[in-house]
Amino acid sequence: MNQIESLVFLLGFAALLALLAQRVKVPYPVFLVLGGLGIGFVPGLPEVEIPPEVIFLVFLPPLLNASAFFSSPLDLRRHLNPILMLAIGLVLLTTAAIAAVAHTLVGLPWAAAFVLGAILAPTDPVAAEAVFRRLGVPGRVRTVVGGESLINDGSALAVYRVAVVAVVTGAFSVWEAGLNFVLVGGGGIVLGLLLARLSLPLLSRVREPTIYIALSLLTPYAVYIFADRLLGVSGILAVVAYGLYRGWKDPRIFPDASTRMQNLSFWGALTFLLEAMLFVLIGQQLPFILAGIEGYSVPQLLFYAVLIYAVLVGTRLVWFFATPAVLPVVDRLLRGRRREAGWRERLVMVWSGMRGGVSLAAALAIPLATDTGGPFPGRDLILFLTFSVILGTLVLQGLTLDPLIKVLRLKESDREETRAELHARLAGARAALERLEKLCTDERIPQSSRDRMREYYEERVNRYAAGLQAGGTTQEYAESSAAWRNWRHALLLAERETIAGLRDRGEISPEVMRRIMRDLDLEETRIGG
Repeated sequence: MNQIESLVFLLGFAALLALLAQRVKVPYPVFLVLGGLGIGFVPGLPEVEIPPEVIFLVFLPPLLNASAFFSSPLDLRRHLNPILMLAIGLVLLTTAAIAAVAHTLVGLPWAAAFVLGAILAPTDPVAAEAVFRRLGVPGRVRTVVGGESLINDGSALAVYRVAVVAVVTGAFSVWEAGLNFVLVGGGGIVLGLLLARLSLPLLSRVREPTIYIALSLLTPYAVYIFADRLLGVSGILAVVAYGLYRGWKDPRIFPDASTRMQNLSFWGALTFLLEAMLFVLIGQQLPFILAGIEGYSVPQLLFYAVLIYAVLVGTRLVWFFATPAVLPVVDRLLRGRRREAGWRERLVMVWSGMRGGVSLAAALAIPLATDTGGPFPGRDLILFLTFSVILGTLVLQGLTLDPLIKVLRLKESDREETRAELHARLAGARAALERLEKLCTDERIPQSSRDRMREYYEERVNRYAAGLQAGGTTQEYAESSAAWRNWRHALLLAERETIAGLRDRGEISPEVMRRIMRDLDLEETRIGG
């Protein structure tokens, strides 16, 4: 079985595992990693090696772009202080803590120990987000954890680059390292925003959906390559900045509803496939990693893995609970613009710090040799420790995050968000009614059409206003809204069955049927929203 056939097999296997995870209500990255681990040890099944550039170039740009696109710049700005403290302060503290233990107790040289620390510093939000979406944790927790993972990839990889250069060349300068950290990260953010400002007006002129979707996929890759390969700044932060700007401007720049819906559907499927493949491939790497380790017993390796994992979690725990008490300035920054996060929220944020594809890619990208011709010190051990920590965080924390949130009773009431949604829908319907009155001066529009449209929007205004008066969350309102949606779905189903029957009898062509079905699908999507 060649590499292409193996990838197709793994994609199908990943989809089945994700379906099983959904049925048993377990974050699907946990199932995917364990499934990949099982595949790796079964003789005769496909073996897929991951070149590090595949993860950095193929996987990360679209995944980071999608995460940033659906993030809120307003929420990120509201919690900017804690996010930056985590993405920079905690990254540096984690790197230093792991490096100290790896050098003192594991025996890695200082520079190689710092490489390990920088590899394990960035978090991966996928597993945590899978739990957050299902349980409805407070918005601040989702924003801080998601914002941290968006930014700390760039900051950690900037530290990683400096540490690798120190090992390979044998030279290190604190001044140059600090300057490189600022220039690489800041340059990536500025470049991403600049490229977004330049590219979005061009994209907004594209009306053909297939071309538009292709360009929306290729642009994050172009941003990453231009930043990382040509200018030497952080391609990750450049893509994040681009995605944030793009997501904020999207509703106004791209008015074509059909194209926008197709694009969002495409990105939903693409994101799932890339995440599924990435986590299966992570699990499959252990046999390759174990084959390259020599000079260590199994108990030694397990002890080192548990030790590094404990340092990783302990450092995050200290940062969230002890550091604010020791350094008041950190406490003020962690509070952001809202009230101080309670201990339950902080504990969930600690346990949400799982590791994933970025860490594995960074470990695999370690050079095989230094400039002197000797092997990179401790490379195989670094790979094993990285994989062990990724596996430990995804499986242990991924399986226990759900029960932890339930035990802490951290689920956020959706009452406030529901009222805000009803307010927004009511404002939109009223704006449409006001515009309707102005447009009705056009005598080319039949009076009957004007009356039907006015009745349609007045019905929406009345329904949303009634929902607000009922508080938006009462049992009576919820049941009436559900009954209305079920009623509309049943009517649309009758239309859909009739149209399909006309196609079956040859009274309309498949193309006519697809056009009508598209309109019905759009209407059903609006009802479901």
